[in-house]
Amino acid sequence: MLKSKPEVKIIAVSKTFTSDKFLPLVKHGHIHFGENKVQEAMKKWQEIKIDNKNINLHLIGKLQTNKVKFVLPLFDYIHSVDNLKLAQRISEEQKKKNFKPKIFIQINVGDEEQKNGIAISEAKNFVEVCKSKLDLNVIGLMCIPPNDGKHIHYFKMMNSLREKFNLKELSMGMSNDYMDALDFGASFLRIGSKIFGQRD
Repeated sequence: MLKSKPEVKIIAVSKTFTSDKFLPLVKHGHIHFGENKVQEAMKKWQEIKIDNKNINLHLIGKLQTNKVKFVLPLFDYIHSVDNLKLAQRISEEQKKKNFKPKIFIQINVGDEEQKNGIAISEAKNFVEVCKSKLDLNVIGLMCIPPNDGKHIHYFKMMNSLREKFNLKELSMGMSNDYMDALDFGASFLRIGSKIFGQRD
């Protein structure tokens, strides 16, 4: 458990939902929204962001290197940086666009072959390369824990890594486990169905 809890931001995960579902939240003043796919986000959010300058758009899905040019400056946060090639591409693009998104390094916290993310053993070096050599604005770590009932163990591990790497933010916790994530330092919660209902 944490002695003091960080300020928590709720990312309303609007992926697959149409604007009539999330615009009421925008009008109500909510500013953090999450999307998984770049092309879907471009169609839904480009005009809305022009009219609502305070909105922060979060890319929480896998990012392919060939899509980076479309991501900046539409997305303010990228939660899924998980390899050096992608990090280098973002570094190049942020120079071209003169726009530095806030970056989370995705950790493969359960060491799962089928999941994206940096291995824990390589994470410290990767964070340092991203910050010092590539000039990325790395603010924290992100994980999608295995569905094995041990999510508390993984959340605790992520909080330890965050402290070890001297980072401020943790992106973890979704609709089914966000209360436990809060107990272990989550500062960005990615909530979809608890806000918008079940997806079709």
